[in-house]
Amino acid sequence: MTYSINEITELFYLFLLPFARISSFFIVAPFFALEAVNARIRIAISFVITLLAINLVDFNPSILSMSGLSSQILIQILIGTFSGFLFVIINGALTVAGQAISNSLGLGMANMVDPSLGSVPLLSQFFIILSTLIFITINGHLVITNIILQSFSIIPLGATIEVNIIYGYLLEWTPLLFLGGLVIALPVLISVLLINFGLGMITRSAPSLNIISVGFPIIIMIGFLIMLLAIPSMVSRIIMFWEDSFETVAQLMESL
Repeated sequence: MTYSINEITELFYLFLLPFARISSFFIVAPFFALEAVNARIRIAISFVITLLAINLVDFNPSILSMSGLSSQILIQILIGTFSGFLFVIINGALTVAGQAISNSLGLGMANMVDPSLGSVPLLSQFFIILSTLIFITINGHLVITNIILQSFSIIPLGATIEVNIIYGYLLEWTPLLFLGGLVIALPVLISVLLINFGLGMITRSAPSLNIISVGFPIIIMIGFLIMLLAIPSMVSRIIMFWEDSFETVAQLMESL
């Protein structure tokens, strides 16, 4: 079987444009963006999924002559990157929650280096690991793969996108960084505040008591006990965040 130069070029572009969207999505998408999933594995996953998605792609070579190859690649990268970025906000909210709880418990200096988020407290690492396990449990990796594959039927190659719509979704979804973190951390923060209030009253009644040596271990022990009791509600909220993010990205695809 022989192919002409035009047919080979068309097959190349048929693979290149979907690959740009899929690879940019998996570079920033949760679970696939973990340090353990290095760049080679992400490229291999994107390559395989692109081969599977070619049958879903409606490619017309005339779109390259109308808008140019570079602009089409940039559009595909923008769609994939922004769709994955909405999922990253969930982990950002959990990082904020861990930071708030760590500061309230006096563990703000106990940090670890996260390749994707920088230096974060240990509790933030715990929440991110918990979120990743929940994400896999609810088949989130399959859901986001299905979303990016369905995007080719919703936003075909060569279609123009509205940047204002992307900007609107960004403004609507970004506050979850702080609101979601507050929702996760609020039970522990309120409990620690009440403990500090009680320790303050004890200090006023017994000024000779060293509140630092007595209060610090009490706050840590009670804080971890409260967080242990609050884990079921935290898990339910994290599941709700992931489900809302799936719906939001699906709505974004339809809006574009």
